Amino acid sequence: MSVTEDQATAASGASDSATALEETLERALDQVGAFDVDVARAEIEAAWRATTTPVEFKKIVTPKLRGWLDEGRAAIGAALEANEINGRGVARAMARLTDEIVRLVMVEVAGRIHAAPNPTKTEKIAVIAVGGYGRAEMAPYSDVDLLFLTPYKQTAWGESLIETALYVLWDLRCKVGHSVRSIDECIRQARDDVTVRTALLEKRFLTGDFALFDELDKRIWKELFSQTAREFVDAKLAERDARHEVAGGSRYLVEPNVKDSKGGLRDLQNLYWIAKYIYHAETTAELVDQNVFEADEAEIFEAAERFLWTVRCHLHFSVGRAQEKLTFDRQIEIAERMGYAGGDGMRAVERFMQEYYRHAQKVGELTRFFCTALEARHAKRRPGLGGFLRNLTTGNAAAGEDGLEIRDGRLSVIRDDWFEKDPLNLLRIFEAGLRTSALIHPEAFRMIMRSLDLIDDELRADPEANRLFLGLLTSRKNPERPLRRMNETGVLGAFIPPFQRVTALMQFNMYHSYTVDEHTIALITQLHRIERGHLDEQLPIASRIMRGEINREVLFVAALLHDIGKGQERPHSDIGAEVAMELCPRLGLSADDTETVAWLVQHHLLMSDVAQRRDISDEATIKAFAKQVQSPERLKLLLVLTACDIRAVGPSAWNNWKAQLLRQLYRETYNLLTGGEAVGSRNEQVQAAQQALRERLEPLGWDAEEIDTILSRQYPSYWIGLGAETHALHAEMMHEAGDQLMVTRFSPDVTRDATKACFFMADHPGLFARITGALALAGANVVDARTFTTRDGMTCSAFWVQDSEGKPYDPTRIERLKTTLDKTLKGEVIPRDKLRERRRIKLREQSFTVPTRISFDNKASEIYSVVEVQARDRAGLLFDLARALTASNVNIFSAIIATYGERAVDVFYVKDTFGLKITNPNKQKAIQRMLREVIDREAPRAGGQ
Repeated sequence: MSVTEDQATAASGASDSATALEETLERALDQVGAFDVDVARAEIEAAWRATTTPVEFKKIVTPKLRGWLDEGRAAIGAALEANEINGRGVARAMARLTDEIVRLVMVEVAGRIHAAPNPTKTEKIAVIAVGGYGRAEMAPYSDVDLLFLTPYKQTAWGESLIETALYVLWDLRCKVGHSVRSIDECIRQARDDVTVRTALLEKRFLTGDFALFDELDKRIWKELFSQTAREFVDAKLAERDARHEVAGGSRYLVEPNVKDSKGGLRDLQNLYWIAKYIYHAETTAELVDQNVFEADEAEIFEAAERFLWTVRCHLHFSVGRAQEKLTFDRQIEIAERMGYAGGDGMRAVERFMQEYYRHAQKVGELTRFFCTALEARHAKRRPGLGGFLRNLTTGNAAAGEDGLEIRDGRLSVIRDDWFEKDPLNLLRIFEAGLRTSALIHPEAFRMIMRSLDLIDDELRADPEANRLFLGLLTSRKNPERPLRRMNETGVLGAFIPPFQRVTALMQFNMYHSYTVDEHTIALITQLHRIERGHLDEQLPIASRIMRGEINREVLFVAALLHDIGKGQERPHSDIGAEVAMELCPRLGLSADDTETVAWLVQHHLLMSDVAQRRDISDEATIKAFAKQVQSPERLKLLLVLTACDIRAVGPSAWNNWKAQLLRQLYRETYNLLTGGEAVGSRNEQVQAAQQALRERLEPLGWDAEEIDTILSRQYPSYWIGLGAETHALHAEMMHEAGDQLMVTRFSPDVTRDATKACFFMADHPGLFARITGALALAGANVVDARTFTTRDGMTCSAFWVQDSEGKPYDPTRIERLKTTLDKTLKGEVIPRDKLRERRRIKLREQSFTVPTRISFDNKASEIYSVVEVQARDRAGLLFDLARALTASNVNIFSAIIATYGERAVDVFYVKDTFGLKITNPNKQKAIQRMLREVIDREAPRAGGQ
């Protein structure tokens, strides 16, 4: 085998398209001045003449090749950062740089080390780029996928040549994916494996024997590609669906995979593969010629491709290796690299990610259009029996719509001027789709998106238009599909202009899993699932409310508007309430209903905050909450909205703990508002709790005197602050304690999705902090805590804890938890020192900043001061705060802990050393200062992934 520049030139001139691609690649590399192949060839020739053995030659040339590759990549990266080229230019330049390096390696190996001056028929090899590299698109640190094509079976000469070439490429730190096959093997394996077939579809000759490459190309098209179009399309679409599922199933994930997520580069590449297989098209312009895309859609395709490639290349250069997941920390860096700026209530990273999601959405639209074109050519299977049956059952209904028909199992527009003739049809088509359960044809989507300018102030003010929209939103059929399609086509944002701002708007935090618009639609979907009876077990009270007398219009409109004010400088609840006051009358809601919607939007976080951040066993909490809610009707609506809002945040946001808190808050507030079963006076509550404990203990053989002793040891606050099961558990611990200094009990609390850890021991200053430190060392996350001192100087405490995944502790791990607690509470382990070693923030989380906020509230409880601390979550934060409060001579009686992604909200019910509320402003400032100091001093350090 001999490798010459003439062969490469001859190969590249084999077709017009190959020549055009070669010229494009050459220009891409020349544009950044990254590499001079003539100089490189001269240096290799000089090294050959200056050495006497192949081994010595390789030792000299390999470092040169590595240097050229690194320098070339650095030059391409600098050009990208300087905005001299975009991601597509980088992909082309990197492909050309890699071409030249691979060719130089083969010059070194085949021309010098394993030269065959008079090659036989078997001593021929074609080196072919396949996959993305074959398409001449390479991210900076992508794999180099090569096919070594042989005429027949492999020879000893070929094995030696390929092995040496690969070792050189590995020495260059290239990640090489390679295969060695004959032409017959290529065709056989491609027939059985669609992945191999796809790689060969995008083959590109690099160097070697071009006749081999040419024969493979002709045979594989004739013997395989031309006969298996439908099979290939079905396989690639099934592969795409499986990939989407693995990558998260949504194009609105907060940390998307630029390559594999829904709406990512792989989806565009899928279109390219199918286009080449079916239409023999190499460019989007050719797809326009084939009537697959319109000219403006081709521009959208190319814009999305440029953007996604630019993001991917910045990501590779930022990390210094191949990485496709757009993590939080990289989002900020790439937004800066690409020149995004913050302002008007939005951060630069949020603007960047909003554009990302909008491009991802466009990719989805293009995929639908493309699949429609495939169906028209019969290359993709049309809707099967289900679609046929839907035609039979819904065709007549759709036919009743002027201008609509069922085509290919989908709702389609008959006349091109249907929307222009009557803009109300832009809403009627979605109503017809919902009513008939028919999908809307992609061609109709095309027409809708081109008619958005028809949605003007006149249409928005039209009562019939607003009636149609409200009917869609509140339909007892699932409104999710029409709302999502209205959002994707732009109809929703055009009809409700404030919604445009939150479309594809990312909330840059670790709590929300989706964009604002996707979260809103998910919330409405939750409402529908409750109505359908799908959540009776998970949400029994909300389900009962939805089946009763409830104002559905108010609830669904509030759901649509609850986050519509996000992405602006003012509180989003205030802005949303203002939007509601303006929009609801337009939708036809009465003045009373408008006021209720505005109130719900204004206070949609209220119930969640009270349930998770206040002691709802405290009567003052219930009274204050009831005073804000004012009516049972509002309370019902707010409960349903709150539960659905939390469930729509993400897969892990909802749990039994939050459900139990909301139910308790709802029941007690409802009783207070309706005058139902009264909570009773403080003395009545204490007496009821003591009687309940007595009734539990007497059947177990406890005598009356011992029960009386147990009851007399506790102050009234103990009986009100804990439940009957915990009272009984503490009684058993007191009974068994004897001379033991400490008794602990662990039990699952299914209703709260947590493990309950109870303690009985002698009281002393800082005990609460020591317990929280011990739990933190054991890896336990405290979500609620209560501690009470008995009349004889002992402490009865209850802590509810979860593991690192937010679940109750596995029984097999309880013993280890006990051991850690025992050592810590005995002073054998110092929590402060050990926790400091664990305070590392992962790289992807370092970009989040949470301002520290500390507040005092002396109205939330009749007997305690409430200290609320908002800060960056970290291991041992509760311990640090408890230790600081103890150092400030503050006694902690309970703590309620809530986390929202990277943000922790720890609430303490406290008194001073005299058992009084902390009302002195100077004392409050001193405590706040101490808490801030410990938060700053013990701040976690940066860590690895």
